[in-house]
Amino acid sequence: MNPSFWDDKRPSGVPSQAPTLDYGSLIELIDEAVSQFADRPAFTGIGHTLTYRDIDIQSANFAAWIQSHTDLKPGDRIAIQLPNLLQYPIVAYGALRAGLVIVNTNPLYTARELKHQLNDSGARAILFLDNFGHMVEEVVCDTPVKYLIRTALADVLPAPKRWIINSLVKYVKKLVVPYSLPTAISFRKTLEMGAKTSGYTPVSRTSEDIAILQYTGGTTGVAKGAMLTHGNLVGNMSQISSSLGQTRDDGELWLKAGEEIAIAPLPLYHIYAFIMNLMFFPYQGQHSVLIANPRDSNLFIKAIKSWDFTFFAGLNTLFVSLMENPEFHKLDFSHLKVTLSGGTALQDDVAKRWEEVTGCRVTEGYGLTECSPVVSVNPMGPQAQPGTAGLPVPSTDIKLVDDEGNAVAQGETGELCVRGVQVMKGYWGRAEATAEVISEDGWLKTGDVAKVEDDGFIRIVDRIKDMILVSGFNVYPNEIESIVSGHSKVVNCACIGVPDPKTGEAPRLYIIPTDSSLTEDEVIAWCREHMTAYKVPRKVVFRDELPVTPVGKILRKELKEEYRLSQEGVKAAS
Repeated sequence: MNPSFWDDKRPSGVPSQAPTLDYGSLIELIDEAVSQFADRPAFTGIGHTLTYRDIDIQSANFAAWIQSHTDLKPGDRIAIQLPNLLQYPIVAYGALRAGLVIVNTNPLYTARELKHQLNDSGARAILFLDNFGHMVEEVVCDTPVKYLIRTALADVLPAPKRWIINSLVKYVKKLVVPYSLPTAISFRKTLEMGAKTSGYTPVSRTSEDIAILQYTGGTTGVAKGAMLTHGNLVGNMSQISSSLGQTRDDGELWLKAGEEIAIAPLPLYHIYAFIMNLMFFPYQGQHSVLIANPRDSNLFIKAIKSWDFTFFAGLNTLFVSLMENPEFHKLDFSHLKVTLSGGTALQDDVAKRWEEVTGCRVTEGYGLTECSPVVSVNPMGPQAQPGTAGLPVPSTDIKLVDDEGNAVAQGETGELCVRGVQVMKGYWGRAEATAEVISEDGWLKTGDVAKVEDDGFIRIVDRIKDMILVSGFNVYPNEIESIVSGHSKVVNCACIGVPDPKTGEAPRLYIIPTDSSLTEDEVIAWCREHMTAYKVPRKVVFRDELPVTPVGKILRKELKEEYRLSQEGVKAAS
């Protein structure tokens, strides 16, 4: 579609083209942010706040340790396996300043998943939370990892609070499973050693250099590293900044530099939170309140109730969890201006309830890992259209194509394709997979079927891929089927995604067993042993046969249709 189609459809203050920021890399962006906003609060975690000056000093010390005490070179990969703790921005900025490539790693990975990511990325270093040390111990000998950096939950907090919390976690709550990694160095030690050097030597990186490898699945179920360059991330940050640069009816900006307090419960290892809380907000000098464990709604609410927060980023699952807690309704929402939702579809009733409870309309966006990640976003305030993906962020080309790759007419549905500065460089070490999704002229096939309404709003209507989106995380049926098929009592199986009121979608598993003694609990236990919790099927159905093509390929579409009809029957009966 012609980009000019959206020129008169964007809200006030949002340009058609995002400005080219004067940063050759993320390093330059970070350097300017920590200098310009030095005395502003940057991040709060576990009740402790670090200013931008604190982040500057500590990340510089970490970069100095890398350069002075390791043989890691620019371009080498470092895995960061942490929840939302103050260590995250320190390590991420320090690694980038030393020219390393960040491999964001889910702390909840199973040994199999962690081993694959470390080997596939060729990571030579990993920083991990003590709580997950036993998992690292299990796999690290079979990976290229040379440098192990361990950290405890409260390592950035001052004494004696640090000692008390770390002791409570380890000895009272017993959340740290014993492990043995004698070569691991403590995170605090790296900062001490770095501080004793003459400082780190600035490293030059270009817009074409890879900044992070962000892992995402594929149709084969094998996780692939999306190569997101410094240019991709700086470019997408400019696009986000332009879209959120919307003005109110009185001409005032919705978001003002250095004045916003953002609640950050979404994991920083996810590209959505990484770009928002580690890049966009620091660029604007904003303050992020990190939530280490958003699943515990009581602790979550306790952590944010003393703040006059103005910005809240979340997704459907999180909104539901919070609103089910009576204490959440007692919070002061009078300062809340923007609630941003992304990562998974937002259900209409959840959006309505959130607005009723907080007085703030949810602004939905759409993106994918391969786009760094933002493709489109709704306007803020009353102009937002819940249930849509919003408008393309500035400097983004959009087209919809049919099965043959031909552009469809305005108002018709087709596969959504995206072209812009945010589109990844490709998949790490997978040229063929890259060629399958990115054309020679730069168009990325998203695998989502969409429709562009006359007012310019994009509506996602279906997904071409069999991917299941669980609370914003990609879950691939092939991966689940492969693992379950490894059970001695399983002949064949098929997995589909079905609607779920809390997570958006959930895996539903169909099994042909070899042994009638196989139980649902046994299958679930097998899955929990071999995959991350959010991938575990919610329901297991035993069958004598599964629908297949003449060549034996399972027809997931028939299972989905069967499930849909069964739900319609349930509704009709009630």
